[in-house]
Amino acid sequence: MIVPCPQEATPLSTPDQMPDDEDEAPAGEVLRLSLAPDQAGGRLDKTLAEAVPDLSRGRIQALLAAGRIRLDGAALTDASAKARAGDYEILIPPPEPATPEPEAIPLTVLYEDAHLIVVDKPAGMAVHPAPGSERGTLVNALLHHCGDSLSGVGGVARPGIVHRIDKDTSGVLVVAKTDAAHKGLSALFAAHDLDRVYVALTRGAPRPERGTIETRIGRSPHDRKKMAVLRTGGREAITHYAVEKTFGAQDKPVAARIACRLETGRTHQIRVHLASKGAPCLGDPIYGAGAPTNAVKDALARSGLKRQALHAQVLGFVHPVTGETLRFESPLPEDMASLEGLLSGL
Repeated sequence: MIVPCPQEATPLSTPDQMPDDEDEAPAGEVLRLSLAPDQAGGRLDKTLAEAVPDLSRGRIQALLAAGRIRLDGAALTDASAKARAGDYEILIPPPEPATPEPEAIPLTVLYEDAHLIVVDKPAGMAVHPAPGSERGTLVNALLHHCGDSLSGVGGVARPGIVHRIDKDTSGVLVVAKTDAAHKGLSALFAAHDLDRVYVALTRGAPRPERGTIETRIGRSPHDRKKMAVLRTGGREAITHYAVEKTFGAQDKPVAARIACRLETGRTHQIRVHLASKGAPCLGDPIYGAGAPTNAVKDALARSGLKRQALHAQVLGFVHPVTGETLRFESPLPEDMASLEGLLSGL
């Protein structure tokens, strides 16, 4: 008999099936258990269901599909795989809130077929309902747009959502419309097998102008509402960045346009990483410590930007059902384009 490790339920803030760096992840708990070599070999979902009587086999299968079960730190997604010896973590999401209602909210649809939909999310729209943003979310809009094809896929409260971007970050986002697409997309995100490029307008510019930021990110020990670079704990976070343009004096730029390519996707990853390099996103109310120059302040005021200057510009992936290679690109929204134009005059 397999017995879960005692006293091992711990808070969870950043589950893998929601790997985007820009949105706040729901709370939950982690169940841990160890599987000895003589207990391995059976079908994974059945073995884990026997190990945790409170979770049905169907529930285990859903958690696997969502990338919420890990073996020695690596996400598992195949319910039919053989159970292996090692240390397992089962990431339990919080209870689902009330079912969101469809709302006739206009959407910018970049691509849609029977399996998935790709949208260009505007700044100011939350991805799914949460306290303080119960209505007017992308999920509410998608339920109206997609109808019954979306309902229930991947969870009642967040149907079809496999990654997120923050309410005040704009850009490209893919949503699953079928269980097959949800499982396939979840696996792509768990394996970091997508092309994701963000554009940020920052205070100052990082040095060197091109590089990789590799840290661990977790809850700030000083402010639980913020994420932070940690020496120990947290989760691995890797961002590849390149300064595309600088503004102001060449030897000491007052602002920059930076392309960030995600290798991992942790909560607020880009914002935390750029701030750690001394170049936070302009307009960032959480990580934008330090005042910009008066000229940049004036450009911010004239541009109308009321949020962090961060945009999910590119999303590329292999269609999980058809195998087609897809790539989508979104131009800078009006507020960031206006700010960039004003900065170019400095």
